[in-house]
Amino acid sequence: MDLPILIKTKYVQSPKVNVSYPIVTKLPHPQIEKKINNEIISTLNKMLIEEGFYNENLVEMIGHYEVKTNERGILSLSLLVYSYTGGAHGLTIIQSLTFDVATGKLVELKDLFEPNSQYVKILSEIIEKKIVEWEVPVLEVFKEIRMDQDFYLANHSIVIYFQVYEITPYVYGFPYFPIAIKDIEEIILAGGPLDKLLQF
Repeated sequence: MDLPILIKTKYVQSPKVNVSYPIVTKLPHPQIEKKINNEIISTLNKMLIEEGFYNENLVEMIGHYEVKTNERGILSLSLLVYSYTGGAHGLTIIQSLTFDVATGKLVELKDLFEPNSQYVKILSEIIEKKIVEWEVPVLEVFKEIRMDQDFYLANHSIVIYFQVYEITPYVYGFPYFPIAIKDIEEIILAGGPLDKLLQF
């Protein structure tokens, strides 16, 4: 499964809602295809509810997706949903999903690294340096990422990111921190998703 997998766009539409989302198609194993698509739809449904899909004050909801990696048996994508229910401004949330296409397994951050690798500490130190270097305006002193911090895989990098308001003011938007896989090569899981993407 080194080749890109086929992705179709589906829509959730109503007078106030216009959301597009991906589904994978034509995988050799229907159960794996179903597993991946169920995870995508389940995540999207939670996002829509969180963003006010059933809120009577909903003015507008827009959603789309971005495919970040689709090769080497790895699918990494982001779902983005913006909604406005009144007030000063709307709010956007992003949820990223990374799959092992061979098994349909949803990959968590901890699955990318060797057990006992102290990945939280190592990634946090890299991000802390970038915050200083890029003069990112943080709401309070940055300590460390969560064990399940948001991430996606793209361009031989792992991109760690934070939701709006998580560590920065609203005006800053989403703080993204790309980290080259080769820079953390010593802690990545042998045979894992990062290792596969490194083998070029």
